[in-house]
Amino acid sequence: MRSSWFGKLLLIFGPRLRQNWFLVCLISVIVVVALLGSSPNEFESSVNNIDVPDIYTNFRKLKEQAVVDYYDLRSFSGGGNYKQKELAFCRKERENYVPCYNITRNLQAGFKDGEEFDRHCELSRNEERCLVRPPKEYKIPLRWPAGRDVIWSGNVKITKDQFLSSGSMTKRMMLLEENQITFHSDDGLVFDGVKDYSRQIAEMIGLTTDSEFLHAGVQTVLDIGCGFGSFGAHLVSLKVMAICIAEYEVTGSQVQLALERGLPAMIGNFISRQLPYPPLSFGMVHCAQCGIDWDAKDGLFVIEVDRVLKAGGYFVLTSPTSKSRGSLLTTRKGNMLTPVEEFAQKLCWNLVDQQDETFIWQKTADTHCYTSSKQGSIPVCKEEHDSQSYYRPLISCISGTSSKRWIPIHNRSNGPHLMSEELEVHGKYWSSVQGGDFYDDREYWKSAIRNYWSLLTPLIFSDHPKRPGDEDPLPPYNMIRNVMDMNAHYGGLNAAFLDAKKSVWVMNVVPVGIHNTLPLILDQGFAGVLHDWCEPFPTYPRTYDMLHASDLLSQLISTKCSMKDLFLEMDRILRPEGWMVLCDNVGAIEMARTHATQIRWEARVIDLQNGSDQRLLVCQKPFLRK
Repeated sequence: MRSSWFGKLLLIFGPRLRQNWFLVCLISVIVVVALLGSSPNEFESSVNNIDVPDIYTNFRKLKEQAVVDYYDLRSFSGGGNYKQKELAFCRKERENYVPCYNITRNLQAGFKDGEEFDRHCELSRNEERCLVRPPKEYKIPLRWPAGRDVIWSGNVKITKDQFLSSGSMTKRMMLLEENQITFHSDDGLVFDGVKDYSRQIAEMIGLTTDSEFLHAGVQTVLDIGCGFGSFGAHLVSLKVMAICIAEYEVTGSQVQLALERGLPAMIGNFISRQLPYPPLSFGMVHCAQCGIDWDAKDGLFVIEVDRVLKAGGYFVLTSPTSKSRGSLLTTRKGNMLTPVEEFAQKLCWNLVDQQDETFIWQKTADTHCYTSSKQGSIPVCKEEHDSQSYYRPLISCISGTSSKRWIPIHNRSNGPHLMSEELEVHGKYWSSVQGGDFYDDREYWKSAIRNYWSLLTPLIFSDHPKRPGDEDPLPPYNMIRNVMDMNAHYGGLNAAFLDAKKSVWVMNVVPVGIHNTLPLILDQGFAGVLHDWCEPFPTYPRTYDMLHASDLLSQLISTKCSMKDLFLEMDRILRPEGWMVLCDNVGAIEMARTHATQIRWEARVIDLQNGSDQRLLVCQKPFLRK
C-alpha cells in the first residue's frame, strides 16, 4: 500500500513521477528536515494553506524555508505554470467606482421609493474583477495639515462646470483654481462662518465656548450631509471626533471631498436601513441643511437619530424655516405643534434653544420618561433590537433603555482613558474585556506602533530592509493621515497613535460575527463602524493612506469570503503609494503575499523574532497609471 507522502508526490508530479526520482529524493530530504522542527500536521497545514508564493526568503526559520523550497520544486517540475497572474486594470469609467451603489442596476432589480440609492451589495457580486486605476490627473495628496485646506482637483470627481453651477454657499466655501481646490473654513458652511456657528451651538447648550464641548460630554459627533467637511474640520481642531456621513453621489461627493481633506467620513444614508452603529453611539447628531425629509416614514428617521444618540446627547438641526417641503421646521399655526415638536415629545426630547434657523433638542437621560403618560405612542424596543446593528431595517421603537451603557454624557469620561466602572459595563457583555485584556492590548500597541511606523519606507523592499526600531524615515514616506484598522479589537492601535502624537485619525472597523467591541471603541471617543469584510466598504476609491489588520485573514479563511476580492477591495480604497500592514500567522501571511503580488504591490514578510508563528506583511501600493 502506497504511503500518503507518495500520494501527495504523485498528485504534484502526475505520471512523470517515475522519471523524477532525483526530485523525489530531494523533496524527501527537505521533508525530513522540516519534520525535525515541527509536527507532520503542522507542516501539512502550512503547505495546504499557501498558494504558490514568490517571496523574499529572509527572516525564515528552517521549517518555513522547507515550505518555500517545496513550492519552488513544484513550480520547477511543472514548468513554472503555477505562478499567479497579475490582475488587469479596470476601464477608465470605473476610476471612481463604488460597489453596491449602482443606481441603474438597483432600479432594474425593482428598488424604488428612494431605495435605489441605498446599499445593495448582493447585486455587485458577479462584477468584473479588476484594479481600479487613478485618474490621469491624480496627484499624491498634500501633507496634513496643508491637505486639509488645499486638495488637487484631479483627485475628486467634480468638474469646473459643476462647481460654477453650484449654490452661492459652495462658492463662498471653496475656491476652484487651475488644479487645486482651496477651502475657506471661516467663510462657508453656515451664514456667519464655521467658528461663529460652532460657538453659537455651544452657547445654545449652556457653554461659554465651543472649546468646552469635550467637558460637556460631546466627544463624538455624527455630521449628516456634511457639505465639504468644514464644520467637521473645525471640530477636529477642538479634539472632537466628527464623522461625516452622506449618501452616495456620482459626482461632487461630500464623502470623497471630506476624506481627501483628511477628515473622517463614509457613505451612509437615511432611507430604509439602520446605520452600522450600535445604540448610544454619539454625543451629538448634526444636520445643517442635510436634505433629509425628517417627517417622512412616520418619523422613522428621527427615531434612528434617537437610537444612535447617547443619553443626554444633542440633536442640532439647522434648516431655513421658509422651506416648507422636506423640513420639520414648518411655521407653527396657533397652538398646533410642528412635526418635530410632536416627535420630540414622543421621544422625550427637550427643546433646549432656538436661534434663527438652528434648533437644538436634548435626549432625555431618564429612562422612566418612556413609561410616563407623557410618552407612550412609541414603544420601547426589546433587548434583541439592541444587538449588532448592521444595516437592519429601520425600527419604530426606542432603543438602548435597557443597556448598561445608558450613562448621561455629562457623567462620562471626556477622553480615551475610561474609568474602571465604565470598562466594567462593557465587561458584562463582552467577557474578553475582563482579565486585563483591554489594558494589555493598549500596552502592546504602544510598543508596536513605533516599529510599524519605522517600516513605512521603500527601504523595506531592498535586500537589506530597514529593521523595526530604526529612526523614522524622512518625508514623504510617512505621509499618512487617513488610517483604517480593519480588525480594531479594542481600538488599541488608535490609542497608540494618539499617545505617540501622530497626526492621523483611525477608522476602527469591527467585523460582524465576532465580539462586538464597537461600543467600547466609540465610548473612547474614536471613529468606528461595523462591517462585513465579505462585502465592499462604503467609501470611494483612494481614500485611505494606510490599512492595518491584525488576525483578520485567519478569521476570514474559515468563512466563505473570497481572499482575492478582499485584496481587490483593499487596493480600491488605498491611495497610490499608500501602505498596508498585516499581522497574522505564517500560513495566512504567505497566502496574503501571493494576493499582494497579483495586485502588483511591493511586499515583504518580516519575522517578529519573538518566538511565535506571527509574521508581518508590509506592502506599498505603487503609483501606476496604466
